[in-house]
Amino acid sequence: MENIFFNTLNLSEEILDGINKMGFTEPTEVQREAILPVLYGNDVVVQAPTGTGKTCAFGIPVLENTDGESKAVEVVVLCPTRELVMQTCEELSNVARYKKGIKIVPVYGGQPIDKQIVLLKRKPQIIVATPGRLMDHLRRKTIKLKDLKVLVLDEADEMLNMGFREDLDVILETAPKERQTIMFSATMPKEIRDIAEKYQKDDTKNIKITKDELTVSTVKQYYLEVKQQNRIDAICRLIDANKYSLCMVFLNTKKKVDEICAELRQRKYPADSLHGDMKQMQRDRVMSRFKKGITGILVATDVAARGIDVDGVDAVFNFELPEDFEYYVHRIGRTGRANNEGASYTFVSGREVKKLKELAKYTKGEITLITPPSLKEVKKVNLQGVMEDTAKILSDGSYGEYKDYVNDYCEKNNILPSDLAGALLKMLNEGNKTEEKDVFSENKKMTRLFINLGKLDKMGTNNMLEILLSTGVEKASIGKIDIMEKFSFVEVDEDKKDIILEILNGSYYKKRKISIETANKRDEKSKQKKSTDKKPVKNSGKKPRKTKK
Repeated sequence: MENIFFNTLNLSEEILDGINKMGFTEPTEVQREAILPVLYGNDVVVQAPTGTGKTCAFGIPVLENTDGESKAVEVVVLCPTRELVMQTCEELSNVARYKKGIKIVPVYGGQPIDKQIVLLKRKPQIIVATPGRLMDHLRRKTIKLKDLKVLVLDEADEMLNMGFREDLDVILETAPKERQTIMFSATMPKEIRDIAEKYQKDDTKNIKITKDELTVSTVKQYYLEVKQQNRIDAICRLIDANKYSLCMVFLNTKKKVDEICAELRQRKYPADSLHGDMKQMQRDRVMSRFKKGITGILVATDVAARGIDVDGVDAVFNFELPEDFEYYVHRIGRTGRANNEGASYTFVSGREVKKLKELAKYTKGEITLITPPSLKEVKKVNLQGVMEDTAKILSDGSYGEYKDYVNDYCEKNNILPSDLAGALLKMLNEGNKTEEKDVFSENKKMTRLFINLGKLDKMGTNNMLEILLSTGVEKASIGKIDIMEKFSFVEVDEDKKDIILEILNGSYYKKRKISIETANKRDEKSKQKKSTDKKPVKNSGKKPRKTKK
C-alpha cells in the first residue's frame, strides 16, 4: 500500500498543525480507511482493536467539520468508561489546539454534576460522555441534542457488555434522524449489527481491520515457559536487562492483581494496581502517576485497563494467558504506539503452551520462544549503566575531592586503584533488585506445608510471605500461597522445608502459637472440607431427648 500522509487528506492548516504538534505524519491503517468517509459525512461502522489510532480516525474529520463559532452541541462521543472519556477529550483537544473557538466538555459519573453544568453553560460544541451520565443531563435538560450533527459510539461492544443498551436506544432515538452516526467496536456481535441496521443509513461505510493487522508490526511478541512461582523473577530480569521504564502487567483477577503488585513493591519496583474494586479517585491518581512516569509498572485486569491510551509503554507482560483471545490483542496494543517499537511477553507452563499456539494461530502473528535473561546478563547491563554514569562524571570533571580521597586511601592501605574500583562496582551492583539465585536453571521440587494461620487471624499473602522470609529463606524458594479461613497452605522448595519447620514451629504470630507441618493431599482435602462444609449448630437451649432402649 502506498504511503499516505495527513497533509494529503484535504485537512485545514489548523488541524494539520495540531496533528504535527502531536508528532504524527503518517496515518495508521484505520485512520487511512476512516478519515475521508467521516469527513465527507458518511455513516461509518469500524471494527478495529484498541491501540490502532481510532480516536484520531473519527476525531480528526469530526473536528474538521465542527464550527468553532457555534453555540450548540454539534458532536457527542459516547465512551464506556470515565477513563476513556478523559483520554478522548485530551486527544481531541490536542488535535484542535490551533482551531479557534472549539470547546470540548467531558461528562461522566463520579464527578459532581453541578460542576459539569457550569462547564456546559459555556456552550461547548463537543461533548464526550458515558451513556449513564449523558442520560442524567438529558433528563435535567442541561444537554439538548436538537442541533446534533454527529453521534460517535466508541467501544460500542464494551458499552453493551456494561449494560448500556437501553440508554443507547434512548440517546439514538432522541438525536435528530438526519445526523451522522459513527460506530467503533473491537468485536461485531449481533447486537452491534442490529444497532447499525436500525439507526444508520443504508449507504453506511463498513471498515474492518483484518486479523492480519490485529497485532501491530511494531510490537515484538515473545513467550517464556515459566512456572507461576517464578514469573515475578522473570519480569524483574526482563525489565532490568532491557532498561524498561514504563510497563504494564496483565492478570485475569482483581485478587491476583493486588498480590503481584504487592510482590513487585516488596522488591522495590515502582508498581501500582488498577482494577474494578477501586474508587474513581484512586483510579485517577494511579493513571496520573503512570502517565507521568512516577509509577513505572501498572498491574491491571483487562476490564479496568480497557480504553487506557498511554504513549511510551515499553513492554507488556501477560502474567497469565487471557480468558479471551481478543483480550490478548487489546493487551499488546498498549505498546508499540505511534510507530515506536514495543515488546510483549507472555508466560506459560504445562498445558498453557497448547493454548498459546492456538492464540498465535488466531492472531496470525509470530510469537517467539525465549528464555529469561541470566543473572550474568542482567549484571552486565547494570554495570554498563554504572559505567555510563561514571563517564558523564569524568567528562564534567566534578570528582576532584573524591579523587584525592581515593589516592590517599590507596596509598595508606597499599591498594591498587583498580582493585578499589572493582570493589566499589561490586558494592553498587549488589543493590540490584534481581534475585541472586538463578531459579530458571533448576528443576526444583516443591513441598506443600500446612500452617494454622488464616483469614480469621487477619492473615494475608503479604503477611505470610513476611513470616516465611523471616526464616532466612529467599523469596525465590517460596511458591504458591493459599489463605483459608482458619489455616493456610504454602509451597516451598523441598530443600528449604526443614529450615522453615524448625524455625517457625512453636514461634508466635500476634500471640498465636504457630503450628506448621507437611501437608499431603489426603490431609489437605480433609482440612479444606472441614473449613468449607462445616456448618454452625444452633443451641436451642433444650435438653436432648432420651431415646427408649
